[in-house]
Amino acid sequence: MTIRTNGAVRATGRRRTRTALVVGALLAVAAAVSGAGLAARGTGELRVPAPGTTTVLRAAVFAALAVHLGELAGARLAGTGPAPRSWALGAALAGAAASAGQIVLLAGVSDLGITATYGTRDGGLLLAMANGFALAAGCVALGRPRWAAGPLALVVGAEALRAHPEPYTPELGAALTVVHLLAASLWAGGLLYVLRTERLRGGGRQVLARYARLAGGLYVALAVTGTCSTLRRLPADVVFTTAYGRVLVAKLALLAVVSALAVTARRRLRRGGDAAAPARGELAVLAGVVVVSAVLTVVPDPHWLSLRSAVLR
Repeated sequence: MTIRTNGAVRATGRRRTRTALVVGALLAVAAAVSGAGLAARGTGELRVPAPGTTTVLRAAVFAALAVHLGELAGARLAGTGPAPRSWALGAALAGAAASAGQIVLLAGVSDLGITATYGTRDGGLLLAMANGFALAAGCVALGRPRWAAGPLALVVGAEALRAHPEPYTPELGAALTVVHLLAASLWAGGLLYVLRTERLRGGGRQVLARYARLAGGLYVALAVTGTCSTLRRLPADVVFTTAYGRVLVAKLALLAVVSALAVTARRRLRRGGDAAAPARGELAVLAGVVVVSAVLTVVPDPHWLSLRSAVLR
């Protein structure tokens, strides 16, 4: 009777988990498709072509980076013992497809051929990202998964240059984005791999404890680079009147929830309790952060609006 009861409890837990995943995925897709349009409502900013499709593709790129880089870091943290099935090859192929999809989309909205699109700044950088992901997939397929770190670094660098075409100190903006994107990918992707590993090994705290020490440094890097990038890109007078400002506020709210869950998990670790539940919640909210971050890269740069209002005054 006890065995049956325990089995029923586990089955119920699995059903609830699957339901939560489906609901979360639907909400993420809805946010990606409509987020940019809702954020820009009433701002008077220029309409971005195909914002929903672009956001979905960019979210796929961010997720692919997180899964692949997180697996590379997580495998080192996990040490010896059973390891979960690798998702690196699928992530790299998904990232290559999402980058190629953005090239096709750019060609469509620009009314250019694919070859001509490669010659544009954005098209060339997207091609570099697609090739970087493809090379990373090749490294995994050849049985050399650690070699993928090089091509993935190319992807991160190209994304940093593509996402911040600033006319003022673009090098600094790209450098901040490189650090920010690496830290975010390692935080989310590393946590995913660690939780998968501990579930496979039947619980335990060792791997999660090692990850927690790494995550502290990643959190500091995210906070510093995020603050610096915000101060450079978002004037205080347009925080609530631009799509960028509104999406950033939503991202900060989600990060506050993530921070609370992360602190809860680490307190339980120190006290010898079960930290898996808040860590899973942390990962779920981080998935939402990935989607919101993709929306943030699609909405218009707000800096021009502040400059325009200053001139009009």
